Amino acid sequence: MHIAVVGLSHRTAPVEIRERLSIPEQAMDASLQQLREDDQVLEASILSTCNRLEIYTLLRHPEQGISSVGAFLSQHSGLAVDELTPHLFTYHHEDAVAHLLRVAAGLDSLVLGEGQILSQVKKMVRLGQEHHSVGPILNRLLNQAVSTGKRVRTETNLGTGAVSISSAAVELAQLKVGQARGQDELVPLDQEQVAVVGAGRMARLLLQHLQAKGCRAVVLLNRTVERAEQLAADFPALPVQCRPLDDLDHCLSTCSLVFTSTAAEEPIITAQRLAGLNRRSSLMLVDIGVPRNIAADTATVTGVQAFDVDDLQEVVTRNQEARREIAAEAEGLLREEARLFLEWWDGLEAVPVVNRLRRRLEEIREQELQKALSRMGPDLSARERKVVEALSKGIINKVLHTPMTNLRAPQPRQQRHTSMRVIEELFELQDDGSLSSGP
Repeated sequence: MHIAVVGLSHRTAPVEIRERLSIPEQAMDASLQQLREDDQVLEASILSTCNRLEIYTLLRHPEQGISSVGAFLSQHSGLAVDELTPHLFTYHHEDAVAHLLRVAAGLDSLVLGEGQILSQVKKMVRLGQEHHSVGPILNRLLNQAVSTGKRVRTETNLGTGAVSISSAAVELAQLKVGQARGQDELVPLDQEQVAVVGAGRMARLLLQHLQAKGCRAVVLLNRTVERAEQLAADFPALPVQCRPLDDLDHCLSTCSLVFTSTAAEEPIITAQRLAGLNRRSSLMLVDIGVPRNIAADTATVTGVQAFDVDDLQEVVTRNQEARREIAAEAEGLLREEARLFLEWWDGLEAVPVVNRLRRRLEEIREQELQKALSRMGPDLSARERKVVEALSKGIINKVLHTPMTNLRAPQPRQQRHTSMRVIEELFELQDDGSLSSGP
């Protein structure tokens, strides 16, 4: 068996590719079951965020399993395998483990050290368990990734003051408003007419950062006004006007700055929609949804600036340098956590050999016990028979204790493989199994 991850992220694929592979929560069950239907995929879990789509798997055979995952991604996205492959990365065994731990710690995020990715990894664990797509191997790995992410944020300062995608979006707006005024710096948003479309977690973070950056009022649009009002109630110091999504055209006509973060699978703002409006001012659109809420063609409309998550890099770069030293400290913790998991995982390789050795010795014990009991004749009491049988079992357990302990102990993989092969050869265990049946 083989651990592997196949995926793509903001580092390997533009947003127009990422949005085609995004898997919403309501489609997660079907996607996981489709993966598990393949004989090569023993366990599977999917991490789908605005910046990445990653599939963690336990495979029967590496090459065939990776090919099966690639075929699933191609079918899901509607992209041919040769179109998709240049954007994909594949990590195996130690590299796959290390990658997951880096993701959970926020070291692979667009915004270094962001906190939201840890909750998304927790969600991946929950969905894998609920839909029964993970087994003992991935379940242990994923849970260790969550605990590692928590440890990094507790034992280092990586999570202190970490910017999120939402805060980066607000800073991008500040920067672009400043540049429009001839200032290459972040400026307050107190003069902007601001709207936020959506009332989920990302919208909550947007409101937090807008309030901190001087925004005086916000129009909050959502399909369900009641949910928008519940969110607005958490910001008593920020005047928030809640409206239904049907009022979007009015906001696009009157507002100067609009942020979008909805679960819509198709763009809700297009060039055609904007062309039909009588806008009162220039308009800046900032989209942090994946799939995108704002169509790419909106940037062609006169007086409109449109930005998506890939445009956040400009402000992210300004914040990264100060965090790199802290990230290096976190990498040391990740190496330690990866070693602990790999030692446990490598120890599982010994289990099939130990089980076959136990079965072989048990067969011998049973045969010799029956011979001994038959020689003792019928006068042997039931209590005496139990004592003799317990003696034979005790001898087997004593014989097995040392090789079991040594095979499972932390050691170089090659050393363990050598010991396993010696035991297989000495006890002639190859006929009923081989190393290929281990992890």
